[in-house]
Amino acid sequence: MKIRTVGRHIRQGFLNLSRNGWMTFASVSAVSITLLILGVFLLLALNVNHLADVVENQVEIRAFLDLTADSEDIENVEKELEQILGVESYTFVSKDEGLSEFREGFPEQDQDLLEGLEEENPLPDSFVIKAVDPQKTGEVAEKVLKLPHVYDVTYGKETVEKLFKVTNTIRNFGLVFIIGLTFTALFLISNTIRLTIMARGKEIEIMKLVGATRGFIRGPFFVEGLLMGLIGSIIPIILLLVGYYFLFSYVTSEFLILNVMLPLYPLALQIAGILLGIGAFIGIWGSMMSVRKFLKI
Repeated sequence: MKIRTVGRHIRQGFLNLSRNGWMTFASVSAVSITLLILGVFLLLALNVNHLADVVENQVEIRAFLDLTADSEDIENVEKELEQILGVESYTFVSKDEGLSEFREGFPEQDQDLLEGLEEENPLPDSFVIKAVDPQKTGEVAEKVLKLPHVYDVTYGKETVEKLFKVTNTIRNFGLVFIIGLTFTALFLISNTIRLTIMARGKEIEIMKLVGATRGFIRGPFFVEGLLMGLIGSIIPIILLLVGYYFLFSYVTSEFLILNVMLPLYPLALQIAGILLGIGAFIGIWGSMMSVRKFLKI
């Protein structure tokens, strides 16, 4: 295709938008409203998934060593931990550090109950271990328990298993919901754009009668559909990102919670890319399907 022909299609596509003002407005509005709803639920799903990841990453294994374990035994356990597949990191907690943590968990008025423990500290040395995949914490804990000088491991088995069931359910529900909403958006928007194009059926028939090729007829409608999809996408992107920015600022400043919501960057690029892609695809697909129907006549 010649560059001059491409330029003609682009100019004609822009002209079609202005010539068919109300129909263009209806199509762009349908794209914007539908993608705005999709974008809201997409942001919600991404943040819920992020929150589930944050909660899962708090899961830790506590491995307690024998009271008789000496420094050489501790070094051997460290070497064994490095060999276990699935262990992301580990931290040694001495019995003195464990006692300090234990004290911090007691109310100030009850601190006198712990007097004298420094002299005969009953707590064992331990390791705090994190798994590469939080979902496999139980498997890693079983391997750690088999190590020499490790007499017990704790990770809140029942609570952790319930937690993973909840987070997996949330992720699966969110994925199914977003996919269903996306297909609904595709159907609604493409039908609206098809009505816009079909309203100009006579224009297409006249172009056929004067000898215009199918590619020459499709060109402007391709550009027009693409533009309607892109313009309809830009509006909800701006609204969503501005709204998200203020919500993120409010949550982090008022509640001092920095890790509950995803940061605006790179989330903004992800949302913009998804909505622009959907908008452009729907615009082109809807217009091409409509023009195709008239070209068969």
